[in-house]
Amino acid sequence: MQETAAPLIVTAELPADLAAWATRLRREHFPPERNFLDAHVTLFHALAPSAERTVRTLLAECALAAPLPARLSEVMPLGRGTALRIACPALDTVRENIAAQLAGLLTAQDSHTPRLHVTIQNKVDPATARLLQSTLAATFTPRAFAFSGLALHRYRGGPWEFVHRWPFRGAAKG
Repeated sequence: MQETAAPLIVTAELPADLAAWATRLRREHFPPERNFLDAHVTLFHALAPSAERTVRTLLAECALAAPLPARLSEVMPLGRGTALRIACPALDTVRENIAAQLAGLLTAQDSHTPRLHVTIQNKVDPATARLLQSTLAATFTPRAFAFSGLALHRYRGGPWEFVHRWPFRGAAKG
């Protein structure tokens, strides 16, 4: 029996320390029966499997850049969840450029410019989400960081299947 092709997911990779901290928050606050993933920043949720070669080429070209400076800026409400908002104009531009190259292949969700964030809680009662937002906001400190690379995954209904990682290779400016 031939395996069905799976949608492709593109993420921006957090530095190890920030990823570990956000993953710990996910494990503490995300409903365990729904938490299959470590902390991540999704750029595209469901690209067509037929576009994989093009996507790989685009991500490899993007990886020629230096790590992208970003800022973890605030606790972000998601209605039935909680996230950490990220400001990164350079990543917004990278994503826009990839989206332009994939015009006509994007789902409705991927056609909209995303609000960059790390989800640490989702699919909970709104009151539970508001309580966590209040608790986190009381001790949250914005911080600067740099995205370390881009990654490609396949969606298989639960945990994602890792495909490839492209670390940013350019020299940092400064």
